[in-house]
Amino acid sequence: MAMENNDINRSLLEGKEEDEEHEVKLHTKVQVEMKKLWIVAGPAIFTRFSTFGVTIISQAFIGHIGATELAAYALVQTVLLRFVTGILLGMSSALETLCGQAYGAKQQHMLGIYLQRSWIVLTICSLILIPLFLLATPVLKLLGQADSIAGVAGYISLWLIPVMFAYVVSFTCQMYLQAQSKNMIMIYLAAAALVIHVIFSWLLTVKYKFGLPGAMISTLLANWIPNVGQLLFIFCGGCPDTWKGFSWFAFKDLWPVIKLSISSGLMICLELWYNSILVLLTGNMANAEVAIDALSICLNINGWEMMVSLGFLAAAGVRVSNELGRGSSKAAKFSILVTVLTSLTIGFVLFVFFLSFRGRLAYIFTTSEEVARAVARLSPLLACSILLNSVQPVLSGVAVGAGWQSIVAYVNIACYYLIGIPLGIVLGYLVHFQVTGIWIGMLLGTAVQTIVLLIITCRTDWDKQVVLAQQRVERWVVPKSTEQNGNGTIQDA
Repeated sequence: MAMENNDINRSLLEGKEEDEEHEVKLHTKVQVEMKKLWIVAGPAIFTRFSTFGVTIISQAFIGHIGATELAAYALVQTVLLRFVTGILLGMSSALETLCGQAYGAKQQHMLGIYLQRSWIVLTICSLILIPLFLLATPVLKLLGQADSIAGVAGYISLWLIPVMFAYVVSFTCQMYLQAQSKNMIMIYLAAAALVIHVIFSWLLTVKYKFGLPGAMISTLLANWIPNVGQLLFIFCGGCPDTWKGFSWFAFKDLWPVIKLSISSGLMICLELWYNSILVLLTGNMANAEVAIDALSICLNINGWEMMVSLGFLAAAGVRVSNELGRGSSKAAKFSILVTVLTSLTIGFVLFVFFLSFRGRLAYIFTTSEEVARAVARLSPLLACSILLNSVQPVLSGVAVGAGWQSIVAYVNIACYYLIGIPLGIVLGYLVHFQVTGIWIGMLLGTAVQTIVLLIITCRTDWDKQVVLAQQRVERWVVPKSTEQNGNGTIQDA
């Protein structure tokens, strides 16, 4: 009997030790994954804050030049540049898929070739988009804008053509560096760009009174300085394993890259344009001025928070693609879980914060009591948007990492444009809920999209995704024996 009790006690003790060991292992795994997550997410969030900050700084200094100039810049920024940014950012996310999976599969030499292929595809796309900037004035007049605002907007749009090409370099270099977790350089360059932008904006617009050209010159510098720094870092030995110099192989297998880039562009565009449609629909409401002011404040806050979400989107894409390329389906699933829970925790804290402060946040942007009350009414919707934004972009990042862009594009079309917007129109116009109804409808579209992506992610055979990722890498790989050397010639085996 005593021996039996000893055996039972020994078994219980061994079981307790196994549980403690499992807890230690799980805790260690979470710590390791969190470190890998924040290595990508931290710089990505800061860089996106910086890009958003450049726009805000430009808008602030242009506002001191004149009301017409401010309205024109806001119009071009909201309509034209957001449209172009959606296309280029979306298409560059194809590079995130390819680089992440190749890096995980230890085919580091392919990252430089993928980067060059992406430069070719996005440059061609940018050349196609140039007429939008050249014809901005007549297009805006056709949309009913005042001649004075449309004329200045057309002038500003010409200055933004080099900004569009800056985005080509910026977005692609970010994806390339993120895939190999070498993106700390982006923080230093983004911080330097912000400081330089403030200094030059003050010098050129306030001190020397160069007006609109001065503000736009500073904007160009703020967008190109980080690019020059990133290119120097890549070309001058910062990425010795992945950058082997320019190669003719960049022109090989362009069509698959174009197809993946188009589906990626469509997926991201449909998400970024969604809020723009909300603003357009609000413009036709009763008391539209107050509604648009209140909505703009909410969307401005939402825009800042969205930079955090986009950082987690990038992190999810990199971690999933790296693990799939490495051949570990378990690690890919674990990284998804950790990323979703981390982002959701931050989103929940912000959800509670915005529910608590409600209309008081409006006084940061306005002195109008009426607008503040409108913001207070919209604050619960803003809080819900932020909570959804903490999950939905992460799932989109998972899709980027796995290469599901075309699937998610169809999901976005169905959820956003066949459910969200029609529901918003019905609730806003027919049920007379005004801007609240439009936002509720569009939130429901986002909620449906999030649920669908959760179901897809949970039901996915991740072992099969590992096979597909490795097949993609093998199909497009250039043998190391023929990779390019630093002198621009091809080394034969």
